[in-house]
Amino acid sequence: MTTDNTRMMRRAFFGDAALGTGAIALAWLLQRDACADTQQPVAHFAPKATRLIHIFSPGGVSQVDTFDYKPELERLDGQPLTGKGDLDPFFGRPGNLRKSYYKFERHGQSGQWVSELFPHLAKRVDDLTFIKSMVTKSSSHTPACFQMNTGFTMNGYPSLGAWLSYGLGTDNEELPAFVVLPDPRGLPNGGSNNWSQGFLAAQHQGVPFRTGGDSPIAHLKTPASVDESNRRVGVEALLKMNRNFAASHPDDDALLARVRAYELSARMQVSIPEAIDLADETAETRGLYGVDDPMIGASARNFLLARRLVERGVRFVQIFNGGALGSPRINWDAHEDVRRNHNNQGIQLDQPCAALLTDLKRQGLLNDTLVVWSSEFGRTPYTEVKGSGLGRDHHPDVFTTWMAGAGLKPGISFGESDEVAYKPALNSVTVNDFHATILHLMGIDHERLTYYHNGIERRLTDVHGHVLGDILV
Repeated sequence: MTTDNTRMMRRAFFGDAALGTGAIALAWLLQRDACADTQQPVAHFAPKATRLIHIFSPGGVSQVDTFDYKPELERLDGQPLTGKGDLDPFFGRPGNLRKSYYKFERHGQSGQWVSELFPHLAKRVDDLTFIKSMVTKSSSHTPACFQMNTGFTMNGYPSLGAWLSYGLGTDNEELPAFVVLPDPRGLPNGGSNNWSQGFLAAQHQGVPFRTGGDSPIAHLKTPASVDESNRRVGVEALLKMNRNFAASHPDDDALLARVRAYELSARMQVSIPEAIDLADETAETRGLYGVDDPMIGASARNFLLARRLVERGVRFVQIFNGGALGSPRINWDAHEDVRRNHNNQGIQLDQPCAALLTDLKRQGLLNDTLVVWSSEFGRTPYTEVKGSGLGRDHHPDVFTTWMAGAGLKPGISFGESDEVAYKPALNSVTVNDFHATILHLMGIDHERLTYYHNGIERRLTDVHGHVLGDILV
């Protein structure tokens, strides 16, 4: 039998727990506001873009089979590459030059060259700003992936999305600032290191969705076997303990991040189901992306979900168009057969990506959204082995990327590769330059977005990088 005294003790406990929940939330808000003067400003200048979608195609997309048309390769097809110094591809067995495996044509009013691999993207070239002279440091997949995503070839550094979360914060407290949509077939090389917060506060790490299953975020829902009222009591007790610990350890960043994660998780129990529910999308929109196509539907959902997330205030969405290494190939690593590999990967990118650009533009979202596509490097203009080799090796010395949207000159190409797309011929662009330009469009001076770590004022672009002013409006 419960006594009055016991009832009073229980009321006091739950009252304290409830106050603890509010106190933790208030503590985090006060901590965030207190740090505002020491962290970066919302923007260093008026941004052209307020949100970013990065489509990353791991594996190494062949520039000469997609967007960088080289008629000289047709003339030199089957001949050894000479006059370029020693050839040193990743696997060390250079073959002979090989013309593109695809037919190229000019498209749009801008007359940009696109191969037949991308019939849907070819219709969007007047919205694209190509960079055809990209270079990167590593010819190995994982370090090159890290560099494209974090600016460094080693792991442990904050990703682009983490820097944006740190520098700009979020526009929607109900959703993460940085969401990652992995390829439904699996994670990329290096896994979560590609969207790590590195030495920044843990709250800036990307939140990966489980795009290959029914539940987008693991453990978001309370299990059916757990009574919700008991669960609530347990969480409130935990928050009270965290409050006491936080009071005695005010500089514990990990605890504050954990509290922030708990709070965000609670809000996401409502916001995420609404954001991922495509029931309110029209049949026309679903068809545009290919959501109901059994071949590309899983990939198409990622691209449509990206639009839904940015329009709800998510700062940065990263879509992975490809998974990890291995066999069968689920990324763009075309060592064995370029055409077979790129056909398999291209169909997962072409229609959904073109649909995203179309959808953003018709809704007016492309006016303040930046869309970026890249791989970690390109592929050699020669075959991987002499003779009947059908594949191409890794090639960090020149490759192609593109951007679209806010603040860019559309329908142009910046930089050029040489006659066979082996080296840059004009305006070589580093990954640091690429990142500096992205930050600039988001209203950030890449030299001023810094974080003091181990005696160094760290930044995304290290001590390098120049904004590509020629591609900006």
